[in-house]
Amino acid sequence: MRLARFKTVRGRLLALLVAIALPIACLSAIAAITTYRTVIASIQSFQIRTADDYAVRARVWYRGALRSLLTVGAAAGTSSTGDCDAAAHEVLKRVTGYSALHLKMRNGEICSVSLDPSVTAAKLAATAERLSAKPPVRIWAGTELAIVRYDDVILDQQRYLAVYAHSNDPEQLTQEALLLAEPDLLNKVFDLGESDKNLAVALIHRGSGIVTSRGADEGDESWLPAQEVVPDVKARWEAASRAGPSRAYAARMVAEPDLYVIASFDNAAERAAQTQFLILLLTPLLTLALLCFVYLRAIDRHCVRWLRGLEAAARARAKLSSARAPVAADMPSDMRSVAEAFNTMVEEEEMRQRKLSNALDDNRFLVRELHHRVKNSLQVVQSYIGLTKRDSRGEARLALADAECRVHVLSAAYRFTLADGEMQPVRVDLFLDDVMTMISNLIRRRDQGVMSRIETMSSLSVDRIIPLGFLIVDVVGRALRHGPGLTVTVTAADIGREIIEISIEADREIDHAEPPRLFAGLLTQIVATEVSAPGGRSLGSWRIVHRD
Repeated sequence: MRLARFKTVRGRLLALLVAIALPIACLSAIAAITTYRTVIASIQSFQIRTADDYAVRARVWYRGALRSLLTVGAAAGTSSTGDCDAAAHEVLKRVTGYSALHLKMRNGEICSVSLDPSVTAAKLAATAERLSAKPPVRIWAGTELAIVRYDDVILDQQRYLAVYAHSNDPEQLTQEALLLAEPDLLNKVFDLGESDKNLAVALIHRGSGIVTSRGADEGDESWLPAQEVVPDVKARWEAASRAGPSRAYAARMVAEPDLYVIASFDNAAERAAQTQFLILLLTPLLTLALLCFVYLRAIDRHCVRWLRGLEAAARARAKLSSARAPVAADMPSDMRSVAEAFNTMVEEEEMRQRKLSNALDDNRFLVRELHHRVKNSLQVVQSYIGLTKRDSRGEARLALADAECRVHVLSAAYRFTLADGEMQPVRVDLFLDDVMTMISNLIRRRDQGVMSRIETMSSLSVDRIIPLGFLIVDVVGRALRHGPGLTVTVTAADIGREIIEISIEADREIDHAEPPRLFAGLLTQIVATEVSAPGGRSLGSWRIVHRD
């Protein structure tokens, strides 16, 4: 697993835990399912084996009764008719539970004895004839002693177990024999002492119900399946009982096609197996879930919580300079080391910031003082030029006035940019009004006029506003030298969000000369674009891009 795919510490630790816990959970689930299937298979095998045990007991009893019947038939075949009846009667008296014997010799003689007076010889003969018409039972193992039919019959509302044997061997003196016995004999065979109270077993005759049973009240057939199921050989199934609740059944054929043993079990064993399965399945899963929960809580409490504290402190630094990473006694040592290192770094940064702030304050103070000194020096220079101008005449006076005006541009620019004590952009309208006033006072003759229309609130840095002032002084000064009565108008207006257009016009056409070389340098410093060259009344038009 590539833990780098997970971006957070919690995600990586959780992914590692899942990678360990998931195989364990799968193995636990497989083990629980395997155990459950094994237990269920054992329960089903036990149920089938129980039905087999009772079926074997019934078969053993029937085989023993058959041997007794054949022995009596062999002994009776060698005696006379009277002795046959006496011998049969003696057998019935000595063997408890045997009720009647009917023997038919190959010579046609019939020996018929019954302890119950209501069971006559005619009834026994009719019963033997009826059983002879039914198919014989299949051989269970080895060689059968005769052609046999095991059944149960009801004579005068009394149920009997019937063993019928028929022989086609001419050497056998007895051709057919019938033995009737009481069902209690088989009931005693089914008695295994103390048995499971949840178990009920019975010998069933197809269509007529219970022949004998154990584990249930006499005459109680409510535990039998609601619909009779006759096994071919053996079968196991679950179905609703006649009483309603579902039960498990196992059946085994005893004598085809009518006699079979059926055993019934409640679902207590299956429910116990299911409970065990759920415990085996859920215990490790719940343990892993609890482990995951505790592990996540431990991650949050001992790792993620402190990491979030570091993150919160780092983010809070943008608004709160005193923010620190939390440091607690219960922090893991490595987390505490990181938090202390972070706080140390923050303190060192604050110290550097304080030193830098002090240095910047000192620098601002020095710069401000320097600009004040420059402004004061410019004012001194302007005053000296003004004093010298008083003693000059003609071109010298005009040159000194032009120089004084240019010095004033520098002085005004520094005055405006340091108006609030710090360097800041200069508003174009205020600066141009001041420059136009100074031009009017220093350069304009009495019969000349200087006008301005300033319609902008934009600002320019001091590095650009100074050459702009020089440009206007240069253009207006050269225009005013063309003669008396001239009026010059300076217009500044916004033509876009970031563009100022400055135009200078005279009230009449004048002769235009080439501008000095310095003029191109001024345009470069201003970063201005010439819109129209001087011509006629226009002294020039320029556009300046600014960003407030």
